Amino acid sequence: MPNMREIRERIASIQQILKITNAMYLMSSSKLKKARKSLEATEPYFYKLQSTIDSVLEHTPHTRQQFFNRRSDIPDEKRKKGYIVITADKGLCGSYNHNIMKYTEQELEKAADLDNCYLFVIGQVGRMHFQRRMNSGKKAFVDGEFLYTTQNPTLYRAGEIAEMVIEKFESGDLDEVYLIYTDMVTSNQQETRTLRLLPFERKHFGKAEDGTMKKLPKASFMPSPEEVMNYLIPQYAKGIIYGAMVEAFCCEQQSRMTAMDAATNSAKDMIKDLSLMYNRARQAAITQEITEVCGGAASLDE
Repeated sequence: MPNMREIRERIASIQQILKITNAMYLMSSSKLKKARKSLEATEPYFYKLQSTIDSVLEHTPHTRQQFFNRRSDIPDEKRKKGYIVITADKGLCGSYNHNIMKYTEQELEKAADLDNCYLFVIGQVGRMHFQRRMNSGKKAFVDGEFLYTTQNPTLYRAGEIAEMVIEKFESGDLDEVYLIYTDMVTSNQQETRTLRLLPFERKHFGKAEDGTMKKLPKASFMPSPEEVMNYLIPQYAKGIIYGAMVEAFCCEQQSRMTAMDAATNSAKDMIKDLSLMYNRARQAAITQEITEVCGGAASLDE
């Protein structure tokens, strides 16, 4: 059994850890509320933007728009696929980073040719992981200049990412762009998802329940429907990326809150056990002292 001094030192160190884990829990809770509030403030704009795009497609169902071009003439093994992967900048958030990186590797295994796969990783943890993966002999390319943090997601940062991937899609450097992130289904359930960002899927608009075409009023676009979509689609892509960044950031904070809460409870249990051990050692020391005093008194009487 360790002596009383060692137990006191260990209790003191665990109490310091307890303060850190509790502070990290409170900080993550504050960041989570702030991110949720920012997302709720911007959601109405992007929902309206989505309905506007739907309206344009309803009135111009045969519009040839570059962002809906699936490039069917390119075979699957030659298609250049880009993956925007959102991880965390820091650890201490449970299995959050492990799940997203494992999921991404599973998605890469489905690709016909890893030489045509490009990773754009947001977050230091994922960036370092996939760079080591590339150096170990894997063929997927990790863009080393794509240096974005997941802390405090903003529309400006999402706009920069959207402009970059759209430019690569238009120039033919990428044929498909996917977004891999963690979505918060409930406060206790998280799900890693893949969302195809480009090309956009053209849904069947303008049909009634019986399959007949609706009689839509005529609409005119200035200067043209294509120009209108050229403005709306990048804004909509920015909204999708921003929403995914906020959702991933919220999942990270929620995972960190759960991990820190578990660490705090474990620290409290350890302090409780050590306190019990300290009391036993103290009682044993007192008993030993009493025994020695009684023994010395008995020897004097003799």
